[in-house]
Amino acid sequence: MLFNSIEFLLFFPTVTLLFYLLPHRFRWMLLLAASCFFYMWFIPKYIFILLITIVIDFSAGILIERWADAPAKKRTCLIVSIVSTCLVLFIFKYLNFCSANLVALAQHFGWAHPTKVLNIILPIGLSFHTFQSLSYVIEVYRGHQAAERHFGYYSLYVMFYPQLVTGPIERPQNLLRQLHEEKHMQYENIANGLRLILFGMFLKMVVADNLGVYVDQIYEHPELYGRGDLLLGMVFYSFQIYGDFFGYSTIALGCALTMGFTITDNFRTPYLSSSVREFWRRWHISLSSWFRDYLYIPLGGNRVPLPRWVLNTLIVFTVCGIWHGANWTFMLWGFAYGLLLVVEKGLRGIHLFDRITGKVGRAVVQVLNVAKTFVVVTLLWSVFRSPSFGDLHNLFSALIDNHGTEHLQVGAVAWVALALFVLSDLLTCHSRFDAWCGRRPAVVRWAIYAVLVFAVIAQSSVQNYPFIYFQF
Repeated sequence: MLFNSIEFLLFFPTVTLLFYLLPHRFRWMLLLAASCFFYMWFIPKYIFILLITIVIDFSAGILIERWADAPAKKRTCLIVSIVSTCLVLFIFKYLNFCSANLVALAQHFGWAHPTKVLNIILPIGLSFHTFQSLSYVIEVYRGHQAAERHFGYYSLYVMFYPQLVTGPIERPQNLLRQLHEEKHMQYENIANGLRLILFGMFLKMVVADNLGVYVDQIYEHPELYGRGDLLLGMVFYSFQIYGDFFGYSTIALGCALTMGFTITDNFRTPYLSSSVREFWRRWHISLSSWFRDYLYIPLGGNRVPLPRWVLNTLIVFTVCGIWHGANWTFMLWGFAYGLLLVVEKGLRGIHLFDRITGKVGRAVVQVLNVAKTFVVVTLLWSVFRSPSFGDLHNLFSALIDNHGTEHLQVGAVAWVALALFVLSDLLTCHSRFDAWCGRRPAVVRWAIYAVLVFAVIAQSSVQNYPFIYFQF
């Protein structure tokens, strides 16, 4: 079920109201049933794929805790759990990709190789709930989380509907604990939750979807447009994907908060970052912290010699790229970020701005660093957005040749929506929207609500795009 749908406008208040009307001991049943219904709205039979990973990791958690004094059995159970869960992800997300590349390799060398392609569709959000399930098993193995003995509560931890499809990727110490707690209706939670939902709808339906119309024009036929329009389209995509993903995460935060649950903030004004390293501390925080804790640190992190650190960084970001999709452009995108982090670390030894003093001078340097980081991120988003190397080549060829004659006719709605988005990012750089809005006078608050409601109702794009991160 899409957050930006009529069905969800009926689903959300119904579930929230029933949640508070039911006694605490029955609420997990309601939320689990609602989450199953929410997920099955897309392709019902894929609920069984999710059930497989739930059974595997629920059982593994119990066995790991039971064999706490038998390290060999405990480790074997962890490995079996990780391999089994990742195998499900591999089959549905990467098997056809690997098969297609093997066929291409065989054809290149003139070998006979039958084409084998499974007629399957990637279940929505599979990468997200796979990682959430894995984090539970790893935390139990490390002794940071007690194994959950209640199958219903564990299932709800994996399937909690606000963040089931596109995250944030929750740790069991945060979400699983809260599911057991009795929640009481509080005006502040409901008010802040509704503010977040409204703001998230604005980001998705007004900002991201309106910009998406122009982004599609540019990326589908880059040869038709001149350099200025191509650059504008690339900038629009930076804000489209940010508004789209930030919008989903904000709605998820709001839905959870109305019932008293606090889930992870996934974004902290990432386009105000002054370096690539800082960008990844502010963008998709739950994923970047997942890779840090479960891959980067186990590989040795930065406590290793420089060559090994370089390798660790490249491995982590290349895997991050692969996580996003079975495509060579995703792999290139991730590898490029790893390479940029290595370059940044090397440049830290070159103190370019040490002699600049004073508040004005430092402010100028900060602005330049933010602009530089945004340009780099925008260029890499073009790699992320391109379906293939051929499409990426066409985009940059058109950018260099500058032979296109058509122009983007950008409407006022898109410009106003983008301006409001940038303004909101600047105003909330030190505070989340709900907290910032709650501190305004009542007249200002209600004026903001009126603008957002009007925009969502009257200025939403006619193109109802699915959330971009659904494909991951």
